[in-house]
Parts: sequence; C-alpha cells; structure tokens
Amino acid sequence: MVKMSEEQLHSVMVWAVIAVAVPTFLYLLRKTAPYGRHYAGAGWGPDISVRFGWIIMELPAVAVFLAVYLNGDASFHIVPLLFLVMWQGHYLNRTFIYPFRIKTSGRKTPLLVVGSGFFFNVINAYINARFISEFGQYPVEWLADPRFLIGLGVFLCGIALNLHADNILIRLRRPGNTGYVIPQGGGFRFVSCPNYMGEILEWVGWALATWSLSGLAFLLFTSANLIPRARSNHQWYVETFRDYPPHRKVLIPGIY
Repeated sequence: MVKMSEEQLHSVMVWAVIAVAVPTFLYLLRKTAPYGRHYAGAGWGPDISVRFGWIIMELPAVAVFLAVYLNGDASFHIVPLLFLVMWQGHYLNRTFIYPFRIKTSGRKTPLLVVGSGFFFNVINAYINARFISEFGQYPVEWLADPRFLIGLGVFLCGIALNLHADNILIRLRRPGNTGYVIPQGGGFRFVSCPNYMGEILEWVGWALATWSLSGLAFLLFTSANLIPRARSNHQWYVETFRDYPPHRKVLIPGIY
C-alpha cells in the first residue's frame, strides 16, 4: 500500500470541496437552508442561540487557520503574512464582532447548521492556510504580480461592500421593533443581497491573489451556498413587501 503524502492528501481535500460544491448548489436551489428568517423552529432537531451558534461555527476559520498557518515554513514571509492579514481581517470580524452587533432577540439556529458550518470551516481553514504558508510559492516579487494586485483590489472592494451592507441591516431595527423592513441605500439600491455579493467578491479576490486551487475551492463552495441563499432572500422580500423595488436584482446589478 502506497502511503499518501500530506501534499497529496491536501490535494484530495481540495478536490473534495470542489466536488461537494456542485450538489450543495443544486440542493440549496430547491431547499432553503434553515437559519435566519427562513428558520421556522421545528423539524431540524435541537437548536441554540444565534449568537453562540455563529461564534462556534466561525471559530475554526480563525483558530484552525492560524494554527495551521504558523506551522508552515513560509509563515513569516511577507506575502503569506499579507494573506494572513486578509483572511483574519474578515474572520475576526465575523467571529468576534459581528455576532455581538446583530439583534438576535432570543432567536435560535439549528445545531445541524452550526455543525455543518463548523466542519466546513475546519477543512477550509486547513486547505487554505496550509497552501499559503507551506505548499504555495510566494516570493516577494509576487507583490508586483497583476494577479496579486487585482485580487487584493477585488478583496478590499468586497469587504467594504460586505461591511457597509451589514451596517445597513444591523441598523434597520430600532429599539423595540422586531419586524422586518426593506433595507435602503448602499448596495441595496441595486440588489437584494449586497452583503452576499461583497462576500463572494472577497473570495474572488482571495482566489486571484493566492492563485491557488484551495482559494478557488473556497470561492466555489461559498458561491454554492450564497447564490441560492440570495435567491431565497430576494423571493422572500418580493413576497413579503408589496412595495418592494421592482428594479432590484438578486445579486448582480442589472443582470441577476
């Protein structure tokens, strides 16, 4: 029996993420994931608070990524360090800041969703961190490579759009108001889910800047989750609000 090297195992895991993205996308087009406004609170097993569940689910993206990254031979090289800052800049906010800014109002989320997200984040953190600090080749000259420069620009645009959309959503509800209202301004002038659009742009930028199959796998799996989610949210807005702006698209201004 031939023993598989870690680099070969890493490759298998990357291709597995890519392969799983396809059925995930097809499944979520037909069945909306049960969290947020789409969770009715029954039929999905035990649940926990939204805030606690969010922290648990996102924690591996911070902790596992950092631990794996620091074990790489290139972990203190300039380009991988910039990738580390990009990644942690997103996930420190998503794990430790965002959950305490949202108004959960005692809402619950299924443990099934939290567990699935936790498992994916462990795998995804490993394949991306291991590549950028060990298997990838990023000399200092990479800083002037068009793939890095364009990718960084797209990533920064994505994170700015994502954060701005999150701020609009968080400020929608005034104290004592538990209902939903139509979000206005920013990216919401054009699409129903600029927060998802921004996150997809972040990982488009990441895939370009790292020029890695690991980054592409993350982008594909993220898109497989967020595109159907954006579609479900758009349909919910249209069905809930009679005065919902008819010109708004789902995710891409003027197109979809």
